[in-house]
This record gives sequence, C-alpha cells and structure tokens, in this order.
Amino acid sequence: MSLDRRISLITLGVEDVARSTAFYERLGWSKSGASQDAITFIQLKGVTLALFSRQSLAEDAHVDNTARGFSGVTLAHNVTSERGVDAVYKFALSCGATAVKEPEKVFWGGYSGYFADPDGHLWEVAYNPFVTMDAEGHLILDA
Repeated sequence: MSLDRRISLITLGVEDVARSTAFYERLGWSKSGASQDAITFIQLKGVTLALFSRQSLAEDAHVDNTARGFSGVTLAHNVTSERGVDAVYKFALSCGATAVKEPEKVFWGGYSGYFADPDGHLWEVAYNPFVTMDAEGHLILDA
C-alpha cells in the first residue's frame, strides 16, 4: 500500500474563527454551508481550507499550543506574471493582511512576496517562470 498523493484539507489554527473567516471572505473566498460557529470550511480548487481554534486544534492533535512564530510552513498562491504578484499582494493587504516581504526578484529566478493573515500564517504570492500553470491555475510540473 502507498499513500495517495493528495491533500484534501488544510486546517489553520486561528485565535478567532469569526475574525479569520471575515479576512478570507474579504479575499473573495466564500465559506461553505458545512461551516459551523467553531469551524469554517472554504472550498478551493482541489482542496478545502479550514479555520479552527488554534487551542482546539492543538488539543485534538495532543500537542502543546506553543507561542506563535515561524512554524516552518507557508502557503502559496502562484500567478502567471510579476504584475500578477504585485496585484494579488496589494489586494491581500487591502483586505487586512500584514506585509511581511514586499514582492521582489528572488534567488531562484522568480518573483515573490509574503503576507501574513490575521493569525500570522504566511502566504507567498509567487511567479515562477520555470513552471507552467493550466487554465485552472494548477501548477504543471515537468518530469
């Protein structure tokens, strides 16, 4: 048996589910009817994003709810141009995101910037000239 290569759900532990839900709704993402007061589900292309109490998520995983800081995980939104990066980055800031790293040319040959959501989860907005994207916005990785 092998593990199927898929991510079905990404859950972000947040301090205030309602506040985080409002932020993602300002980005234009709609919460699902399956959402409840304690958890928000947002259907994305091919994956669902969940917003759940950080404390409750830590308890569910049987781990300590440690202080905030860099978790070693970032989420990425890729676009097809440098101008697209700038536009998405500015839009996220207008929705309440916090600027972390202004978009710039990066060492690997692309262009990217970082913002944080209300709970400090890092989002990279990137243009990678070495990767193709399909009409749905999915990355196509060549062998």
